[in-house]
Amino acid sequence: MTAILPEHLNQLENELHRLQRIKTLYTVFGIAITAAITLIGIDMANSANATPFSQGITKIFDFPRDMFVLAWDIGLSKWLNRVAEFVPDLLLTLNMALLSTFLGFIIAVILSCFAARNIMKSTAVVQVTRRLLDLMRSFPEIVIALIFLYLMGKSLLPAVIAITIHTGGALGKLFSEAIENIDSKPLEGLESTGGSWLSRVRFGVLPQVMPLFFSYGILRLEINVRSSTILGFFGAGGIGAALSENIQWRDGGRVTAIFVLLVATIIALDYLSDWVRAKLIGVRR
Repeated sequence: MTAILPEHLNQLENELHRLQRIKTLYTVFGIAITAAITLIGIDMANSANATPFSQGITKIFDFPRDMFVLAWDIGLSKWLNRVAEFVPDLLLTLNMALLSTFLGFIIAVILSCFAARNIMKSTAVVQVTRRLLDLMRSFPEIVIALIFLYLMGKSLLPAVIAITIHTGGALGKLFSEAIENIDSKPLEGLESTGGSWLSRVRFGVLPQVMPLFFSYGILRLEINVRSSTILGFFGAGGIGAALSENIQWRDGGRVTAIFVLLVATIIALDYLSDWVRAKLIGVRR
């Protein structure tokens, strides 16, 4: 036994070295392919554009520098007035994100209960619900929003519908996976006492998963604030529409004010989400 063990360890070490060499070879091969595709893409762009990539890359910071110079020229007091000017647009974007997240959260909670195999015994219902969730999150919010903007015109409603659909699909998948990982003993106890399916979900499932659901929901809210801003560029309103308009006018004071508001909002949401998650799971910060 003791004579075989060193030989066995040597074989294992040789196998690990072989796998490491294969992994290194795959990594180098992947980097080479990526570099080749990048160089080919740059060459194609250079042949299609009037300005070569090598010249354009040197001007990448010209626009932001011009915006900050223009903002500096107007003075601090006038720039702060620009910041206050766009607070209502920011609140509009936040309201859009909050409403979309809330509606998507409710849809996700309902659909996840039908998509989890451990609480829904019908395979057909599970498969249909999962394919519906796949469909809801298959298309980015901007694609869905452009369709509704074409049908309904420029307003907040198409953006709310688009973000709600995508949020429901994305959170629904996460929620169903969370439900499938719960402790099954409370469900068995409720079922043994004759509890209905709704009572098992209400008293056996939701108490176990709601902290995780809220944590996912808050994270999704951060994403939806950014999505609402992007959709504003395409006519959905809010601070994104104001940013698009002022970028076209090259109004440096207003552009930088909007950037500061957006960054401050995302940072504030990040701190808020950390605080809420800590309260939900009972961790001190």
